[in-house]
Amino acid sequence: MANLFGIIVSGRLVQTNFEQMGETQFLTVIPEADNINHVVVFLTGTQPFPDGLGGSVYFSWPDPANPPTWHLLGNITNDKPSAIFKISGLKKSGDMTLQSGFSFGQQKMSHNAQIGISVEPLTQIQGQVANPGTEASSLNSYVEFSQAMCENLYNFASSFAQSPSQMTPNPSEQYLPLSTLSKWYENFSRRLQQNPNFWRK
Repeated sequence: MANLFGIIVSGRLVQTNFEQMGETQFLTVIPEADNINHVVVFLTGTQPFPDGLGGSVYFSWPDPANPPTWHLLGNITNDKPSAIFKISGLKKSGDMTLQSGFSFGQQKMSHNAQIGISVEPLTQIQGQVANPGTEASSLNSYVEFSQAMCENLYNFASSFAQSPSQMTPNPSEQYLPLSTLSKWYENFSRRLQQNPNFWRK
């Protein structure tokens, strides 16, 4: 069942390397997690959850001096096979949302972030309360859409790029250097990171 789950961290390859830690618990490690703000957890589609079961998703932020502290992010089910979770706030929240007595097998202290999925009855999952700071905001969706749209425009325009020696002059056409589009994209991305609402001014 371990290949049932996957995660996506922006700018990285998809991870499906969950290790089974118990009969119903699965764990994967996110290396070099210092700059991660969001993570997508999903069912890979190889098989659904068995009837009446779903997965509670937990996150552990590394603390070199202590064993893992597990935060409940939310859940995935056959009806909701993927979810985006905001984890940046958990890096500073200490053990406020420690899941009392919860662990994924015998683990040593870790310097990497971890995602754990516990397969549980849907009735139990529906009664759980996730850490309120872990839901990805709609603002983040706007940022992601804007970046994807800009990348799409850049990729589309650059696919028509030609060197001056390849061009056939056409007096009715105007030409734009690709470097201008690159500079615009870099400036737009920088401004979007600084203030996602800058375009409303």
